[in-house]
Amino acid sequence: MHFVRLKAARTPSPGWLARNTNVMVVLFLALLAAAQAPAIRARTIGAQSAASQGQQAQSQSILKRAQQFIGQGNLEGARAELIQGLKSFPRDAAIYNFLGVVEAQENNLEAAEKHFRQAIALDPRYAGASLNLGHLYQSEIPKVPGAASLALATYLKLLQFDPENAEANYQAAVLEAHQGDYQKSLDHLKKLPAADRQKPQALVLLCVDLARTGHPRAASDAASRFASSPDLTEQDVLPILPELKSQNALVIQLLSALSQRHLASPGMLYKLVELQEQAGLLKQARQNLETVAKGYPGSAAPLIDLARLANQQHDYRGALGYLAHARDLEPKNAAVHFFFGIVCIEMDLHQEAYVSLKKAVNLDPANAYYNYAFGAVASQRDDPREAIPYFKKYCALRPSDPRGPLSLGAAYYYSHDLETSRNELLKVAGVKATAAGANYFLGRIAYDDDNLPDAGQYLTTAIRDDPEYADAYAALGGVYLNQKKYGHAEESLLRALKIDPTNYLANLNLTVLYQRTKDKRAAEQAKRFAALQTQREQRAKLFLRTIRVVP
Repeated sequence: MHFVRLKAARTPSPGWLARNTNVMVVLFLALLAAAQAPAIRARTIGAQSAASQGQQAQSQSILKRAQQFIGQGNLEGARAELIQGLKSFPRDAAIYNFLGVVEAQENNLEAAEKHFRQAIALDPRYAGASLNLGHLYQSEIPKVPGAASLALATYLKLLQFDPENAEANYQAAVLEAHQGDYQKSLDHLKKLPAADRQKPQALVLLCVDLARTGHPRAASDAASRFASSPDLTEQDVLPILPELKSQNALVIQLLSALSQRHLASPGMLYKLVELQEQAGLLKQARQNLETVAKGYPGSAAPLIDLARLANQQHDYRGALGYLAHARDLEPKNAAVHFFFGIVCIEMDLHQEAYVSLKKAVNLDPANAYYNYAFGAVASQRDDPREAIPYFKKYCALRPSDPRGPLSLGAAYYYSHDLETSRNELLKVAGVKATAAGANYFLGRIAYDDDNLPDAGQYLTTAIRDDPEYADAYAALGGVYLNQKKYGHAEESLLRALKIDPTNYLANLNLTVLYQRTKDKRAAEQAKRFAALQTQREQRAKLFLRTIRVVP
């Protein structure tokens, strides 16, 4: 089976199935090796049954002159020398092999294939020609259907004559692993010489074969040996990653070895960070991403990713530091301002959250979530009416999301427009996703209307829909407090604080309850409430120091 005519790239991409060097360079090196191996050459020329010692010397002289032409970059001169040599030695396998190398150097792949096959036909045991033909097929795997099968068949045929051939065994193992025949691949790797089995290319392939044949511990051991290899390179790892899609722990081990030796490119480090993040190894992921960020001091992207990792670690100050730096680099990046605002909310830095989220929504006014987030912060300020148009915008952009009417209803509530608030909330009070929140605010409205029975009913419904709703317990405690049901009030408030010890309304109402009932715990609770207020103020003071942090 022959190649179809191709327009081959000048520098073929090696990928998973090719060597880590340009296949044409491999062919040229094979040519050099052939010239330095008189035993092989003698055997090859020995295919000419009547060749004399003088003819052998003349043949080798032709090959040496062709090699000199190739070294000078004169492929046409080499071709002419070899074609002339065939007139004298038409059955010399070595000349055909060299001619195949010349054609391959010029990307005349169909001609190269023809010459390599002719060399093999003249001397089936000629390893150099079989290896060159196999490499030639491998270089075309991404472009030619069936090229992988042709390459594998070539190597397997050579192994029938030369079962210990290291290169043929390795390349057969590569191809079989690609086809999913991991056990066969493993069998070929076992035939490599001991020293070759310890090379990075063989060890990383061994990791794949062992992992895919159900030997995870042995695969990890191979990865450890790979990690300690003095010849380790990223190119040894990159091609096998698709074969280890479901072996994240093993991939992390391999990529970590590259990272620790400072051999991983930024792209490979990002891959490692992604896997470490998925595995919950946030500290290691962050360290690797710090390395990427240092290599790209003018890029905001790694800083944003660092902020995301810091946020997952609840290191909000660290997240703000990364984002402040990213904001300096890309002041018009709405996403940076948005993220900065969200982290500020986590730290109760409401003024800073307000400023950042307003900047985000001004830069990208059609973003539904920016409108929603800014509305949520604005609704907690002195004039909550500012939030209303942003929640209306969110409702228009996401009409099917019940959180829109819920948030809009809350904004109207904080704006003291209780009737409009009630109308919005009733739209979503029966929707599972928003029932707890809607009933909570309906309870607050009833409380403000001095309708304590309805307030208690709404808040009880909110708690039924969300048993961990601390605000609802805190508000219900307030209802019981006003009804002078002090036992029920304390029960609700303590439940709120168990869920959220820093809940402001629960701490406030519990302070009032203990003072009103002259409870001996009143002083202690008042001190706790004062500390909570101080803590909020201290968080705000830390803000200016935080934003100066630069990775």
